[in-house]
Amino acid sequence: MKAAVSRTIKAAAIAGVFGLLAANTTHAQSSVQLYGQIDEWVGATKFPAGDRAWNVGGGGMSTSYWGLKGAEDLGNGYKAIFALEAFYRAQNGQYGRFTGDTFFARNSYVGIQSPYGTFTAGRLTTQLFVSTILFNPFVDSYTFSPMVFHVFLGQGTFPTYTTDQGIVGDSGWNNSLQYSTPDFNGLTGSVMYGLGNQAGENGQKKYSVQFLYFHGAFAATGVYQYVNFNSAPGDLSSLESGYKSQSAAQLGVSYDLKYVKFFGQYMYTKNDIDLGAGSFHVNTVQGGVSVPIGVGSVLASYAYSRSNGGLDQTHQTWALGYDYPLSKRTDVYAAYMNDHYVGQSTGDTFGVGVRAKF
Repeated sequence: MKAAVSRTIKAAAIAGVFGLLAANTTHAQSSVQLYGQIDEWVGATKFPAGDRAWNVGGGGMSTSYWGLKGAEDLGNGYKAIFALEAFYRAQNGQYGRFTGDTFFARNSYVGIQSPYGTFTAGRLTTQLFVSTILFNPFVDSYTFSPMVFHVFLGQGTFPTYTTDQGIVGDSGWNNSLQYSTPDFNGLTGSVMYGLGNQAGENGQKKYSVQFLYFHGAFAATGVYQYVNFNSAPGDLSSLESGYKSQSAAQLGVSYDLKYVKFFGQYMYTKNDIDLGAGSFHVNTVQGGVSVPIGVGSVLASYAYSRSNGGLDQTHQTWALGYDYPLSKRTDVYAAYMNDHYVGQSTGDTFGVGVRAKF
């Protein structure tokens, strides 16, 4: 009798151990994924007030990158997540978007995903960049998208051409924290904060807030971004003498009628200057369409910016393109963009390219 009871207890204990192991295995399920894209184009570029250059370039429609991301199930709806994503230039085999770029410049973070939202920390894509690319027909093209030109290809282009319009800084922030809410019937929100990360640099901070809404054919976004460079703003004197802070607010909408998809954006940018110089602002608008023709799509976009001070510039850019999918992962495209600042000769870019995702 004792032997039978002993065998029963032992069997139950073994079953319990295996049950715990099975549960732990379920909770510890993890995955790691390799992914990315390569985009190459052939054509010519002429910047405002510059000369034309013929080239084989990278990132015609999208910047080439590769990445690793993973998730581990922690149980009860919680997951540990991470991502490491690096840009590269396939035309010359070098890493980064330009010489000196950070290796994992696209994203480099670790975080926790939960039923109550997602928290991440590291180098993060800015919310302003996300809103900018989702609501224009050329998406994230640094070669052909008028809105990307007006928002991210302004400050810092000197001496190639001269302008004080656009956002100071990159499409990613170092030393950042972000919280994103769960999806509430198509509505999500997020907040981000970037630290100076050095003793005595507490005034050098960045923060932004954003909402995204997707419901059927309609989508909308709103984002506000503030960057304080320093209490003594000498760190940006190479861009614009006396820069102290910059804030930007952007709204975007799109509506898909199937036979045509409409895009619209408005952005207000305020630049604060030190040493009694006051401030100036820039108004930017963008309108565009994507029209399916066959299995491909015609893309068209126009952007306009006007500053009320600084260099007192007007900036107009328009683009026309056609994107044709060869498969679910590979497409070919052709595009032309015209770019003009008042007081400078007109620039333009045209070319054909291929993009493959993996």
